[in-house]
Amino acid sequence: MAKAKFTHGMLLAAGLVLLAVLLLPPRYSEPPQLQQPVPDFSFTWGGETRRLSELRGRVVVVNFWATWCPSCVVELPSLERLHRALSEKGVYVLGISVDEDAAAYEKFLRENQITFPTYRDAEMELASRYGSYMFPETFIIDPQGRLARKVVGALEWDSPEVMSFLASLVEGRGEQVQPAR
Repeated sequence: MAKAKFTHGMLLAAGLVLLAVLLLPPRYSEPPQLQQPVPDFSFTWGGETRRLSELRGRVVVVNFWATWCPSCVVELPSLERLHRALSEKGVYVLGISVDEDAAAYEKFLRENQITFPTYRDAEMELASRYGSYMFPETFIIDPQGRLARKVVGALEWDSPEVMSFLASLVEGRGEQVQPAR
């Protein structure tokens, strides 16, 4: 009898440990560090698969966001304005949505006329690789593929300070100007 209770107790304990592991939030990698190369990844935009590394030579603004995130919703129009103002000058805006609901994601993009490239990362694989768990979170990548700046929280992306900072990165003088927070 004691052996049966011990076996049942062990099975229950093992089951609880397994349940706890399955319910834990995903493990996040360490975020890229300033002036260090950022992790490469592929994304699909307009039916075409691209790699972040193919964008070397440009400044890339990678923004992790979601339709259910109020700060993200407020921030996205300024990212759209940034995209329209600087895409021809060497700045590539890439939105990575962590939305699970594909219909909500597509509806949001349509209704808000978002034209910059976006990619839905429903499983949060890219967000995890970048150590992102607070949204919005943005990584500014210099033309050499290194992290120039990380911004946690919403920012007015088309403000004069940010536009000047991004222009300085495009021109190769990024250490001189930092965007105001």
